[in-house]
Amino acid sequence: MIQIGDRIPAVNVTVVRPDSHESEPADQLFAGKRVVLFAVPGAFTPTCSQAHLPGYVKLADEIFAKGVDMIACLSVNDPFVMRAWELDQGAQKLTMLADGGGALTKAMGLDMDTGEFGGVRSRRYAMVLEDSEVTLLNIEPPKVFDSSKAETILETLKHPATGL
Repeated sequence: MIQIGDRIPAVNVTVVRPDSHESEPADQLFAGKRVVLFAVPGAFTPTCSQAHLPGYVKLADEIFAKGVDMIACLSVNDPFVMRAWELDQGAQKLTMLADGGGALTKAMGLDMDTGEFGGVRSRRYAMVLEDSEVTLLNIEPPKVFDSSKAETILETLKHPATGL
């Protein structure tokens, strides 16, 4: 499992854009940037749609003001679902990432198998990346939503000159 100090794997993820979607190596996508990356088990699911994504939408400007270049939301869903969820949630300030086959999620060791309920999904987490290196990693235990929410991450961010 990925740890603080590790670099994001050079595994492709699909970046959802307004009129298209493009596959890009995650390490290159996050290179040279300070990024808050959070993942949800599934778009349009209750906690993800009622609390997790909406928290980042609501606090996006405050998070960006802390020196963050990108807030990225990842789910093991296809890019069409992620685009529909982005529009439904008003999440246009965020970067939506579709990890359709779960390649990045598995490479980081953050996958879980929900069996007949939904198959392979991402665990719920939030991390901070500095030039593709993990500097903060909050992984939620099953059925918990606390350490990965926007409010918690915002509290941990300090001015970019001082770091985390």
